[in-house]
Amino acid sequence: MKFPSIKNLAESAGKTIKRFPFELLFALAGTIAATVDIEKDNLQPADQNWCYRIIMTANLGLLLCLATTLFTEGRMLNKRNGYLVRILVALAATSLLFLLNPDERLYDNLRFFLFSLSFHLLVSFAAFFPNGQVQGFWQFNKAIFLRFLTSILYSGVLYIGLIAAINGAIFLFNLKLDPHINSTLFVWIAGIFNTLFFLSGVPKDIGQLSNDFSYPKGLKIFTQYVLIPLAAVYVIILLAYEVKILIQWSLPKGLVSSLIMSYAVFGILSILLVYPIRETQENKWIKTWGRSFYILLIPLNILLLLAVFARVFPYGITVPRYFLLVLSAWLFFITVYFLFSKKQNIKVIPVSLCLLTLISIYGPLSTFSVSEYSQRYILINLFKKYGNYKDGKLLPMTNKRMTEKDGSEAVAKIQYLVDGKNMSSLQEYISKDLSAVNDSLRKTNNDKSSVYFYLQGIKSSEADWIVNYLGLDKFSKVDQFANVVSYDFDTDNNVILNVKSYDYVTRVDDGFSNTDTTFLNEDRTKIKQLSDSTYNCKLYVNNELAIFDLKQIADSLIKHKTGLKAYNQLPDSKDSVARTQIIMIYRQTQNYHVTFAISKLDVNYSKNKVSNVSEVMGYYLIKKK
Repeated sequence: MKFPSIKNLAESAGKTIKRFPFELLFALAGTIAATVDIEKDNLQPADQNWCYRIIMTANLGLLLCLATTLFTEGRMLNKRNGYLVRILVALAATSLLFLLNPDERLYDNLRFFLFSLSFHLLVSFAAFFPNGQVQGFWQFNKAIFLRFLTSILYSGVLYIGLIAAINGAIFLFNLKLDPHINSTLFVWIAGIFNTLFFLSGVPKDIGQLSNDFSYPKGLKIFTQYVLIPLAAVYVIILLAYEVKILIQWSLPKGLVSSLIMSYAVFGILSILLVYPIRETQENKWIKTWGRSFYILLIPLNILLLLAVFARVFPYGITVPRYFLLVLSAWLFFITVYFLFSKKQNIKVIPVSLCLLTLISIYGPLSTFSVSEYSQRYILINLFKKYGNYKDGKLLPMTNKRMTEKDGSEAVAKIQYLVDGKNMSSLQEYISKDLSAVNDSLRKTNNDKSSVYFYLQGIKSSEADWIVNYLGLDKFSKVDQFANVVSYDFDTDNNVILNVKSYDYVTRVDDGFSNTDTTFLNEDRTKIKQLSDSTYNCKLYVNNELAIFDLKQIADSLIKHKTGLKAYNQLPDSKDSVARTQIIMIYRQTQNYHVTFAISKLDVNYSKNKVSNVSEVMGYYLIKKK
């Protein structure tokens, strides 16, 4: 076996850098941003946001530049024109840094995912668009998929090996290294080594791939004995369910959409994986399977539409329902195409998905525009129902009695519209100047410890303002938390617990988590901790039960009004944790005295009673009688 020399490795790396300079520059930028985010413990929220945005842009820039490089190579553009196109695309990708800001716009995380998905799909066919042999397209995607898996394997082994070596050196030589070294090493291996290794294996001779008719036998076995049986299981379940709802004449459940999508994914993937060998004599079953798959997809697609419209008609289109509708339409298109088209060009699958994904990000047909229009339409109709819509404006519900159902739905629509964008989405229908209202709300919101929470607080205030302005405040579910007071009974860490008179001590780290049975070495005493939904902590000592009602304990603490204010939680204050003595609660069973020494108890109090106990910690002290 001949090992590659350092010179050969360096030459290979140099060729990859020369072929993919923009891709590697984006990878380097993203890696540096991730390193800064890891290494800087006291990074300000705004700076963290910039790091995150640079990482997002680097990911998208790498994918878009890779697709562009493959396109220029597939079209065989000359060096000058190819570089010009790639520079323009790299600049366009860099502009995404200023377009995507998830701290300010909630849906920008979803936009990033959609961009990433569409650019991945673009990479799959860029070298073969608009022309190109389907055989070459299949071989290219097989090659980059296998290269991706190989790069993950190599990177994983390298990371694990280096971490083991570093930790071994730290142990043997008592070294004091950067505490973030594990995370930083992971980022550089994933961002630089993995990217460089993957790109070095991207096929270069695109035109020659059309003459490659090799096919991995393992792929056929995996498809024939794993994917197709899985798809068959899904379709049997779904067809049986379809018969059931026809007999019962009932609307399908929401979960059915996930099952249909799973069947579609397994089926389409199986057809794509065996595409090159479908014409061979021994594989005629592949064509039969493919046609059967698309025929069976027709009734399932109808079932999917019924499931979606069962939610759309009463509640309108939201972002998830938009994608279900679009995917249902896409499945119908794919079904018709492969059942009636003679070309059977599998490039149609990634090309059509890429276009649909891009359309859904921005514009009048995007998921955000369509869902906003749908929710706003329902809100307007609710006000029309009570005669409170005049001259294109929503009028406050002052003297009109709106039903609880309609009022709650109207509030939900307002909150959805404000969360997705801001209160400006309703400016056309509100007489007040909402930009002035927004400025006022921003001035009164002083919590700027986090850009994200600051802006989410603004959105919440905007929604509350519109709800109050339209006279819907009594339907707002936010109000039910308005009068909740939280108390935190927490012990100083330096308190020493005297356990001299007890036989056993067991710790309670989380009173709401059931622990495994513990056997003590001395006399095989069996101890088990349990809890239930009514805030009871239960302790079994040799099957003898002691119960501690946390709500009752909390209620007795709160009834002692003297000094209670000191334990009021102030989440944004450095002095939010009040210090008190350990709370001792006593119970006894037939053979044991049990004391619950509570070191921490968080209590929510509303309407003169305890509404919730959110956390409990302490010790069980057990003494034999």
